[in-house]
Amino acid sequence: MANKIQPNQDFPDISQSEKLYQRAVKLIPSATQTLAKGPGQYIKGIAPKYLLKAKGSHVYDVDGNEFLDYNMAIGPVSLGYAYDRVDEAIKRQLEDGITFSLMHPLELEVAELIHSVVPNAEMIRYSKTGADVTSAAIRVARAFTGRNKVLCCGYHGWHDWYISVTDRNMGIPDEIKAMTFTFNYNDIQSVIDSIDEDTACVILEPVVFEAPKDDFLHKLKTVCMENGTLLIFDEMWTGFRLSLGGAQEYFDIKADLACFSKAVANGMPISILTGREDIMRLFEKDVFFYTTFGGEALSLAAALATVNEIKEKNVPEYLSKQGEKLKNGFNQIALDLKMDYTKCIGFNCRSLVTFDPIKGNPLEMKSLMQQEMIRNGILWSAFHNMSFSHTDNDIDYTLKTYEIVLPTLKKAVNENNIRKFLKGEPVEPVFRKVSNFNSKPKYSAR
Repeated sequence: MANKIQPNQDFPDISQSEKLYQRAVKLIPSATQTLAKGPGQYIKGIAPKYLLKAKGSHVYDVDGNEFLDYNMAIGPVSLGYAYDRVDEAIKRQLEDGITFSLMHPLELEVAELIHSVVPNAEMIRYSKTGADVTSAAIRVARAFTGRNKVLCCGYHGWHDWYISVTDRNMGIPDEIKAMTFTFNYNDIQSVIDSIDEDTACVILEPVVFEAPKDDFLHKLKTVCMENGTLLIFDEMWTGFRLSLGGAQEYFDIKADLACFSKAVANGMPISILTGREDIMRLFEKDVFFYTTFGGEALSLAAALATVNEIKEKNVPEYLSKQGEKLKNGFNQIALDLKMDYTKCIGFNCRSLVTFDPIKGNPLEMKSLMQQEMIRNGILWSAFHNMSFSHTDNDIDYTLKTYEIVLPTLKKAVNENNIRKFLKGEPVEPVFRKVSNFNSKPKYSAR
């Protein structure tokens, strides 16, 4: 019998997942389209590899196992899987058509809504993925400033300008690699030391898990303004979650450009670039950024329904309330067990369980936690990506599961042999830092 969301003696049967995976590796590189969903991010031999359906905060794999999910499709599902209001909007639009030979009124309706809730949204442009709009932001920033170099902080997608700073940068010309550099979050001096007269823009995730300190974001804007450099917020995770207007509203700061995707359409593929009119007007003639599916109507219908639901139900407040219970609850359990090497950090709407390497390999500790959470019916990868469908019962069950699982981790750490407790291979890192982090751009005019 398939496992359910309950304490289970046995690990879930994943035989159908494994059969599909063996077929996939012959045809699909890495067998996945998204690294965070792929087998490298889950303990091999224990975690399911394929999900078949979902509803609310629950997902069901191809073997019939049911799990409580805290990944929420790696971010896009902000309201919950198969959320009625959004699905009904998609179905209504489907009856009229998906994409057309001329523009559709939804393009304007969604733009007007975004304009009304996002602080810097003087003008709006759509695409399909987060990497599309971050790359468009970089291009228009270069065009507007007449400069070339980029400073970044965070994850910004797969395109050349960004991925060149990671160790997965084969296939990118050296000339491109020489134009993007990184800085440390909450370290304004690392920005000052890196910015120069050829720096077109600074792009960052306004928050990931660490909160801004000592007025960092506002100081960053001042440094950019004084240098004639544009400030770009990558709000894939903060948009419509941290607050309705994202980090700009939450921290009371306007970026020159801002990029959104994930939460805005509850799983449908759409991304949004917002910004100052004088910059965005360059897309009319000088900067080319057009795509056949930019005005695809099903995603626009989903976005309209999702943002209105977030606005009307004050979803960010709910995400914060439920996420706070999880974060504080985890930390209290760890404190009671005297496990000072693990804690939950971040903002309430999206928090992360961390492990101190002084007590062992963090990936092994994460893998053991994941293994035991999956056994007990929770699809877990150390994140709490909160949705509007995470109920009080979900939170209560998760905390009870932590009370079961954390003592197992403590025992493994105390025995100094975490590997002995693992039933499969541990999870893998995605990126490694490379040598040009926090360095001054080459060929500086100074």
